[in-house]
Amino acid sequence: MSDDPTSNVRLLAPAQVGEVLGVSVDEVMALVLEGRLRGLRVGAPARWRVEAASVSEYLDEQAEEARRMALWRQSQTASFPELWGSGFVRKQD
Repeated sequence: MSDDPTSNVRLLAPAQVGEVLGVSVDEVMALVLEGRLRGLRVGAPARWRVEAASVSEYLDEQAEEARRMALWRQSQTASFPELWGSGFVRKQD
């Protein structure tokens, strides 16, 4: 087994990432340049490649964000009678 930290790194072409994410190559490159995906230029001439692990992490982040937004929307429409109590609220004199 190698101690090389790059031995398990899998690199994908932006077109492959776009296919996985269902977006264009330009959108993949925007995600790389924004730092939301880890990418690097390799070869001569240099071509962009994206770490497969960062794509997986990005998808996990997107799923978590969608889950939180769904919970937020649900909380905005929920009714909490147990917090309000029952009966009328009287104004203090």
